[in-house]
Amino acid sequence: MSETSLQWLRSFVPQPNTVPPAERTRAVAGALVGLLVTALLSDLLSAAGGVPALVAPMGASAVLLFCVPASPLAQPWSVIGGNTVSALIGVMVSHLVHDPVLGAPLAGACAILVMFLLRCLHPPSGAVALTVVLGGPAVHAAGFSFAFLPVCLNSTLIVLAALVFNNLTGRRYPHTQASTMQSAHATRDPVPTARLGFAKEDLDAALAHYGQVLDISRDDLETILLETEQRAFGRRFGVIECAAIMSKDAVTVTPETPLEDAWRRLRGHRLDALPVLDALGRVAGVVTLGDFVQHAGLDAPTLGQRVRGLLGHLLGTLPQRPGTVAQVMHARVSCVRADAPIADLVPLMSNRGLHHIPVVDGEGRLVGVVGQSDLLGALFENSLHKA
Repeated sequence: MSETSLQWLRSFVPQPNTVPPAERTRAVAGALVGLLVTALLSDLLSAAGGVPALVAPMGASAVLLFCVPASPLAQPWSVIGGNTVSALIGVMVSHLVHDPVLGAPLAGACAILVMFLLRCLHPPSGAVALTVVLGGPAVHAAGFSFAFLPVCLNSTLIVLAALVFNNLTGRRYPHTQASTMQSAHATRDPVPTARLGFAKEDLDAALAHYGQVLDISRDDLETILLETEQRAFGRRFGVIECAAIMSKDAVTVTPETPLEDAWRRLRGHRLDALPVLDALGRVAGVVTLGDFVQHAGLDAPTLGQRVRGLLGHLLGTLPQRPGTVAQVMHARVSCVRADAPIADLVPLMSNRGLHHIPVVDGEGRLVGVVGQSDLLGALFENSLHKA
Protein backbone atom coordinates (compact mmCIF):
# COMPACT_ATOMS: atom_id res chain seq x y z
CA MET A 1 0.00 0.00 0.00
CA SER A 2 1.38 3.42 -0.96
CA GLU A 3 2.29 6.12 1.55
CA THR A 4 -0.48 8.34 0.15
CA SER A 5 -3.06 5.62 0.82
CA LEU A 6 -1.74 5.16 4.35
CA GLN A 7 -1.99 8.89 5.03
CA TRP A 8 -5.55 8.87 3.73
CA LEU A 9 -6.46 5.98 6.03
CA ARG A 10 -4.81 7.70 8.98
CA SER A 11 -7.07 10.71 8.42
CA PHE A 12 -9.96 8.58 9.74
CA VAL A 13 -8.19 8.05 13.08
CA PRO A 14 -9.33 10.51 15.78
CA GLN A 15 -6.83 13.26 16.55
CA PRO A 16 -5.29 13.42 20.05
CA ASN A 17 -7.57 15.14 22.54
CA THR A 18 -5.91 18.24 24.00
CA VAL A 19 -8.88 19.24 26.16
CA PRO A 20 -7.95 18.90 29.86
CA PRO A 21 -10.16 16.71 32.09
CA ALA A 22 -11.45 19.70 34.07
CA GLU A 23 -12.75 21.35 30.89
CA ARG A 24 -14.42 18.12 29.75
CA THR A 25 -16.14 17.83 33.13
CA ARG A 26 -17.25 21.46 32.93
CA ALA A 27 -18.74 20.96 29.45
CA VAL A 28 -20.57 17.75 30.42
CA ALA A 29 -22.00 19.35 33.55
CA GLY A 30 -23.06 22.39 31.56
CA ALA A 31 -24.88 20.31 28.96
CA LEU A 32 -26.68 18.40 31.72
CA VAL A 33 -27.74 21.57 33.52
CA GLY A 34 -28.69 23.41 30.33
CA LEU A 35 -30.79 20.63 28.86
CA LEU A 36 -32.43 19.85 32.20
CA VAL A 37 -33.40 23.47 32.84
CA THR A 38 -34.65 23.84 29.27
CA ALA A 39 -36.72 20.65 29.44
CA LEU A 40 -38.31 21.44 32.82
CA LEU A 41 -39.20 25.06 32.02
CA SER A 42 -40.39 24.23 28.49
CA ASP A 43 -42.61 21.49 29.90
CA LEU A 44 -44.16 24.01 32.31
CA LEU A 45 -44.70 26.66 29.64
CA SER A 46 -45.72 24.48 26.70
CA ALA A 47 -49.33 23.77 25.82
CA ALA A 48 -50.62 20.25 25.32
CA GLY A 49 -51.37 18.88 21.86
CA GLY A 50 -48.84 16.15 21.19
CA VAL A 51 -45.97 18.54 20.37
CA PRO A 52 -42.82 17.67 22.34
CA ALA A 53 -41.76 20.20 24.97
CA LEU A 54 -38.07 19.70 24.06
CA VAL A 55 -36.96 19.21 20.47
CA ALA A 56 -34.07 16.86 19.72
CA PRO A 57 -31.74 19.40 18.01
CA MET A 58 -31.30 21.11 21.40
CA GLY A 59 -28.88 18.31 22.22
CA ALA A 60 -26.65 19.43 19.36
CA SER A 61 -27.01 23.08 20.42
CA ALA A 62 -25.87 22.06 23.92
CA VAL A 63 -22.62 20.65 22.47
CA LEU A 64 -21.78 24.02 20.95
CA LEU A 65 -22.98 26.15 23.86
CA PHE A 66 -21.10 24.28 26.57
CA CYS A 67 -18.15 22.66 24.76
CA VAL A 68 -17.17 25.53 22.45
CA PRO A 69 -18.93 28.66 23.83
CA ALA A 70 -16.41 30.91 22.04
CA SER A 71 -17.43 29.59 18.62
CA PRO A 72 -19.23 32.07 16.32
CA LEU A 73 -21.72 29.24 15.72
CA ALA A 74 -22.65 29.18 19.42
CA GLN A 75 -23.49 32.84 20.02
CA PRO A 76 -27.01 33.84 21.14
CA TRP A 77 -28.19 35.18 17.78
CA SER A 78 -26.87 32.09 16.00
CA VAL A 79 -28.73 29.75 18.37
CA ILE A 80 -32.04 31.60 18.77
CA GLY A 81 -32.17 33.13 15.31
CA GLY A 82 -30.86 30.06 13.47
CA ASN A 83 -33.19 27.61 15.17
CA THR A 84 -36.30 29.80 14.89
CA VAL A 85 -35.73 30.81 11.26
CA SER A 86 -34.99 27.21 10.28
CA ALA A 87 -38.20 26.05 11.94
CA LEU A 88 -40.20 28.68 10.02
CA ILE A 89 -38.59 27.55 6.76
CA GLY A 90 -39.35 23.94 7.61
CA VAL A 91 -43.03 24.79 8.12
CA MET A 92 -43.22 26.65 4.80
CA VAL A 93 -41.53 23.83 2.90
CA SER A 94 -43.77 21.17 4.50
CA HIS A 95 -46.84 23.13 3.33
CA LEU A 96 -45.51 23.49 -0.21
CA VAL A 97 -43.82 20.10 -0.71
CA HIS A 98 -45.78 17.15 0.62
CA ASP A 99 -43.19 14.51 -0.24
CA PRO A 100 -40.75 14.37 2.72
CA VAL A 101 -38.05 12.73 0.58
CA LEU A 102 -37.84 16.00 -1.39
CA GLY A 103 -39.07 18.37 1.32
CA ALA A 104 -36.48 17.47 3.97
CA PRO A 105 -33.36 18.19 1.83
CA LEU A 106 -34.99 21.34 0.44
CA ALA A 107 -35.81 22.61 3.93
CA GLY A 108 -32.26 21.94 5.15
CA ALA A 109 -30.64 23.69 2.19
CA CYS A 110 -32.97 26.71 2.37
CA ALA A 111 -32.35 27.01 6.10
CA ILE A 112 -28.58 27.12 5.53
CA LEU A 113 -29.00 29.77 2.82
CA VAL A 114 -31.14 32.02 5.02
CA MET A 115 -28.83 31.55 8.02
CA PHE A 116 -25.90 32.70 5.87
CA LEU A 117 -27.88 35.78 4.82
CA LEU A 118 -28.97 36.61 8.38
CA ARG A 119 -25.53 35.79 9.87
CA CYS A 120 -26.97 33.26 12.29
CA LEU A 121 -25.34 30.04 11.07
CA HIS A 122 -25.93 27.29 13.65
CA PRO A 123 -25.37 23.63 12.62
CA PRO A 124 -28.20 22.13 14.75
CA SER A 125 -30.64 24.44 12.97
CA GLY A 126 -30.36 22.25 9.89
CA ALA A 127 -31.76 19.44 12.04
CA VAL A 128 -34.54 21.76 13.21
CA ALA A 129 -35.66 22.29 9.61
CA LEU A 130 -35.69 18.52 9.03
CA THR A 131 -37.52 17.93 12.32
CA VAL A 132 -40.41 20.10 11.13
CA VAL A 133 -40.72 18.29 7.80
CA LEU A 134 -40.34 14.80 9.27
CA GLY A 135 -42.04 15.47 12.62
CA GLY A 136 -45.37 13.84 11.84
CA PRO A 137 -49.01 14.96 12.15
CA ALA A 138 -48.67 16.71 15.54
CA VAL A 139 -45.84 18.95 14.35
CA HIS A 140 -47.56 19.65 11.01
CA ALA A 141 -50.79 20.53 12.82
CA ALA A 142 -48.95 23.02 15.04
CA GLY A 143 -47.89 24.94 11.92
CA PHE A 144 -45.94 28.17 12.38
CA SER A 145 -46.56 28.14 16.12
CA PHE A 146 -44.09 25.23 16.35
CA ALA A 147 -41.29 27.65 15.44
CA PHE A 148 -42.02 29.68 18.56
CA LEU A 149 -43.27 27.03 20.96
CA PRO A 150 -41.23 24.92 21.52
CA VAL A 151 -38.30 25.80 19.18
CA CYS A 152 -37.77 29.49 20.01
CA LEU A 153 -38.60 28.86 23.68
CA ASN A 154 -36.12 25.96 23.87
CA SER A 155 -33.44 28.03 22.18
CA THR A 156 -33.91 31.04 24.45
CA LEU A 157 -33.90 28.96 27.63
CA ILE A 158 -30.77 27.00 26.75
CA VAL A 159 -28.97 30.23 25.77
CA LEU A 160 -29.90 31.77 29.14
CA ALA A 161 -28.66 28.64 30.91
CA ALA A 162 -25.40 28.81 28.93
CA LEU A 163 -24.99 32.50 29.74
CA VAL A 164 -25.24 31.84 33.49
CA PHE A 165 -23.29 28.56 33.58
CA ASN A 166 -20.42 29.58 31.30
CA ASN A 167 -19.75 32.86 33.09
CA LEU A 168 -19.94 31.20 36.51
CA THR A 169 -17.36 28.64 35.38
CA GLY A 170 -14.93 31.14 33.87
CA ARG A 171 -15.99 31.17 30.21
CA ARG A 172 -16.87 34.50 28.59
CA TYR A 173 -20.33 34.20 27.04
CA PRO A 174 -21.57 35.75 24.86
CA HIS A 175 -18.12 35.79 23.34
CA THR A 176 -17.84 39.38 22.13
CA GLN A 177 -14.82 40.25 20.04
CA ALA A 178 -12.02 41.65 22.21
CA SER A 179 -8.95 42.15 20.07
CA THR A 180 -5.59 42.34 21.83
CA MET A 181 -4.23 44.44 18.96
CA GLN A 182 -6.03 47.69 19.77
CA SER A 183 -3.79 50.68 20.44
CA ALA A 184 -3.80 51.58 24.13
CA HIS A 185 -3.19 55.23 23.23
CA ALA A 186 -6.07 55.64 20.74
CA THR A 187 -3.75 56.54 17.85
CA ARG A 188 -3.62 55.24 14.29
CA ASP A 189 -0.26 53.58 14.86
CA PRO A 190 -0.34 49.76 14.90
CA VAL A 191 0.34 48.20 18.27
CA PRO A 192 4.07 47.64 18.93
CA THR A 193 3.95 43.85 18.44
CA ALA A 194 2.34 44.33 15.02
CA ARG A 195 5.12 46.56 13.72
CA LEU A 196 7.43 43.60 13.24
CA GLY A 197 4.99 40.71 13.74
CA PHE A 198 1.66 40.14 11.99
CA ALA A 199 -0.92 42.95 11.87
CA LYS A 200 -4.73 42.83 11.92
CA GLU A 201 -4.75 43.39 8.17
CA ASP A 202 -2.53 40.34 7.67
CA LEU A 203 -4.98 38.18 9.63
CA ASP A 204 -7.95 39.60 7.72
CA ALA A 205 -6.23 38.85 4.40
CA ALA A 206 -5.35 35.32 5.49
CA LEU A 207 -8.95 34.64 6.58
CA ALA A 208 -10.28 36.02 3.29
CA HIS A 209 -7.86 33.77 1.38
CA TYR A 210 -8.93 30.77 3.50
CA GLY A 211 -12.47 31.38 2.29
CA GLN A 212 -14.27 28.84 4.49
CA VAL A 213 -16.45 28.89 7.59
CA LEU A 214 -14.10 29.01 10.58
CA ASP A 215 -15.41 27.54 13.82
CA ILE A 216 -13.32 29.84 16.02
CA SER A 217 -13.77 33.49 16.89
CA ARG A 218 -11.43 35.95 15.24
CA ASP A 219 -10.10 37.28 18.55
CA ASP A 220 -9.35 33.77 19.82
CA LEU A 221 -7.46 32.98 16.62
CA GLU A 222 -5.54 36.25 17.04
CA THR A 223 -4.69 35.35 20.64
CA ILE A 224 -3.48 31.87 19.63
CA LEU A 225 -1.22 33.32 16.95
CA LEU A 226 0.20 35.91 19.36
CA GLU A 227 0.88 33.23 21.97
CA THR A 228 2.60 31.15 19.30
CA GLU A 229 4.84 34.12 18.53
CA GLN A 230 5.60 34.51 22.26
CA ARG A 231 6.63 30.86 22.54
CA ALA A 232 8.85 31.21 19.48
CA PHE A 233 10.36 34.33 21.08
CA GLY A 234 11.09 32.35 24.24
CA ARG A 235 12.77 29.62 22.22
CA ARG A 236 15.00 32.14 20.45
CA PHE A 237 16.03 34.09 23.52
CA GLY A 238 15.81 31.39 26.14
CA VAL A 239 13.15 31.02 28.81
CA ILE A 240 13.72 33.71 31.42
CA GLU A 241 11.15 33.73 34.19
CA CYS A 242 9.60 36.86 35.66
CA ALA A 243 11.05 35.94 39.08
CA ALA A 244 14.54 36.49 37.68
CA ILE A 245 13.98 40.11 36.64
CA MET A 246 11.28 41.40 39.01
CA SER A 247 11.83 44.03 41.71
CA LYS A 248 11.25 42.24 45.01
CA ASP A 249 11.23 45.36 47.22
CA ALA A 250 7.89 46.52 45.85
CA VAL A 251 6.26 49.72 47.06
CA THR A 252 2.67 48.90 47.97
CA VAL A 253 -0.40 50.33 49.69
CA THR A 254 -3.56 48.89 51.24
CA PRO A 255 -7.17 49.81 50.46
CA GLU A 256 -7.27 51.80 53.72
CA THR A 257 -4.17 53.89 52.91
CA PRO A 258 -5.01 57.63 52.80
CA LEU A 259 -4.63 59.09 49.34
CA GLU A 260 -2.08 61.63 50.60
CA ASP A 261 0.21 58.83 51.80
CA ALA A 262 -0.25 56.90 48.55
CA TRP A 263 0.60 60.01 46.54
CA ARG A 264 3.79 60.59 48.54
CA ARG A 265 4.91 57.00 47.94
CA LEU A 266 4.08 57.20 44.25
CA ARG A 267 6.00 60.41 43.64
CA GLY A 268 8.76 59.70 46.17
CA HIS A 269 9.70 56.51 44.34
CA ARG A 270 9.00 57.96 40.85
CA LEU A 271 6.46 55.29 40.00
CA ASP A 272 3.38 55.26 37.77
CA ALA A 273 1.38 52.71 39.75
CA LEU A 274 1.17 51.08 43.17
CA PRO A 275 -0.17 47.57 43.84
CA VAL A 276 -2.92 47.51 46.46
CA LEU A 277 -2.68 44.53 48.83
CA ASP A 278 -5.31 43.02 51.12
CA ALA A 279 -4.63 41.72 54.63
CA LEU A 280 -3.27 38.42 53.24
CA GLY A 281 -0.82 40.08 50.89
CA ARG A 282 -2.87 39.33 47.78
CA VAL A 283 -3.29 41.87 44.98
CA ALA A 284 -6.66 43.55 45.50
CA GLY A 285 -6.18 46.34 42.96
CA VAL A 286 -3.87 48.98 41.61
CA VAL A 287 -3.81 52.76 41.96
CA THR A 288 -2.16 54.70 39.15
CA LEU A 289 -0.99 58.22 38.42
CA GLY A 290 -4.04 58.59 36.18
CA ASP A 291 -6.33 57.81 39.12
CA PHE A 292 -4.86 60.72 41.06
CA VAL A 293 -5.24 63.03 38.05
CA GLN A 294 -8.89 62.05 37.74
CA HIS A 295 -9.40 62.37 41.49
CA ALA A 296 -7.98 65.90 41.38
CA GLY A 297 -10.36 66.84 38.56
CA LEU A 298 -7.48 67.69 36.25
CA ASP A 299 -8.76 65.48 33.44
CA ALA A 300 -11.77 67.72 32.77
CA PRO A 301 -11.83 68.79 29.10
CA THR A 302 -11.83 72.57 29.75
CA LEU A 303 -10.26 74.93 32.27
CA GLY A 304 -13.70 76.22 33.23
CA GLN A 305 -14.92 72.74 34.12
CA ARG A 306 -11.80 72.12 36.21
CA VAL A 307 -12.31 75.38 38.11
CA ARG A 308 -16.02 74.66 38.68
CA GLY A 309 -15.11 71.21 39.98
CA LEU A 310 -12.59 72.58 42.45
CA LEU A 311 -15.00 75.30 43.66
CA GLY A 312 -17.79 72.77 43.94
CA HIS A 313 -15.76 70.61 46.30
CA LEU A 314 -14.68 73.64 48.34
CA LEU A 315 -18.24 74.97 48.65
CA GLY A 316 -19.74 71.55 49.35
CA THR A 317 -22.04 71.52 46.33
CA LEU A 318 -20.33 68.39 44.96
CA PRO A 319 -19.85 65.07 46.76
CA GLN A 320 -16.89 64.84 49.12
CA ARG A 321 -13.73 63.72 47.41
CA PRO A 322 -12.42 60.21 48.07
CA GLY A 323 -10.06 59.90 51.01
CA THR A 324 -8.63 56.37 50.72
CA VAL A 325 -7.05 54.23 48.04
CA ALA A 326 -10.05 51.88 47.99
CA GLN A 327 -12.23 54.67 46.60
CA VAL A 328 -10.13 55.33 43.50
CA MET A 329 -8.23 52.10 42.75
CA HIS A 330 -8.88 49.67 39.90
CA ALA A 331 -9.95 46.26 41.20
CA ARG A 332 -9.19 44.42 37.94
CA VAL A 333 -5.45 43.95 37.66
CA SER A 334 -3.32 42.08 35.13
CA CYS A 335 -0.87 39.94 37.11
CA VAL A 336 1.68 37.31 36.09
CA ARG A 337 3.01 34.31 37.95
CA ALA A 338 6.60 34.32 39.18
CA ASP A 339 7.37 31.30 36.97
CA ALA A 340 5.85 32.87 33.83
CA PRO A 341 8.28 33.54 30.95
CA ILE A 342 9.07 37.18 30.33
CA ALA A 343 7.64 36.78 26.83
CA ASP A 344 4.21 36.93 28.49
CA LEU A 345 4.98 40.50 29.54
CA VAL A 346 5.53 41.82 26.01
CA PRO A 347 1.87 42.13 24.85
CA LEU A 348 0.80 43.47 28.25
CA MET A 349 3.37 46.25 28.21
CA SER A 350 3.57 47.00 24.51
CA ASN A 351 -0.01 46.53 23.33
CA ARG A 352 -1.94 47.40 26.50
CA GLY A 353 0.41 50.12 27.67
CA LEU A 354 1.00 48.79 31.20
CA HIS A 355 4.15 50.14 32.87
CA HIS A 356 4.25 47.96 35.99
CA ILE A 357 2.87 44.43 36.36
CA PRO A 358 2.47 42.71 39.75
CA VAL A 359 4.09 39.27 40.06
CA VAL A 360 2.24 36.79 42.29
CA ASP A 361 2.73 33.30 43.65
CA GLY A 362 0.33 30.38 43.29
CA GLU A 363 -2.01 31.81 45.92
CA GLY A 364 -2.17 35.30 44.46
CA ARG A 365 0.20 36.91 46.98
CA LEU A 366 2.48 39.63 45.69
CA VAL A 367 6.14 38.60 45.40
CA GLY A 368 7.42 41.42 43.23
CA VAL A 369 6.77 43.87 40.41
CA VAL A 370 8.14 43.94 36.86
CA GLY A 371 8.50 47.34 35.24
CA GLN A 372 9.27 48.24 31.65
CA SER A 373 12.85 49.06 32.65
CA ASP A 374 13.24 45.57 34.16
CA LEU A 375 12.04 43.94 30.94
CA LEU A 376 14.19 46.12 28.67
CA GLY A 377 17.27 45.46 30.79
CA ALA A 378 16.69 41.70 30.70
CA LEU A 379 16.21 41.68 26.92
CA PHE A 380 19.32 43.79 26.39
CA GLU A 381 21.51 41.60 28.62
CA ASN A 382 20.15 38.43 27.04
CA SER A 383 20.80 39.74 23.51
CA LEU A 384 24.42 40.47 24.51
CA HIS A 385 24.89 36.90 25.74
CA LYS A 386 23.33 35.54 22.53
CA ALA A 387 25.56 37.66 20.33
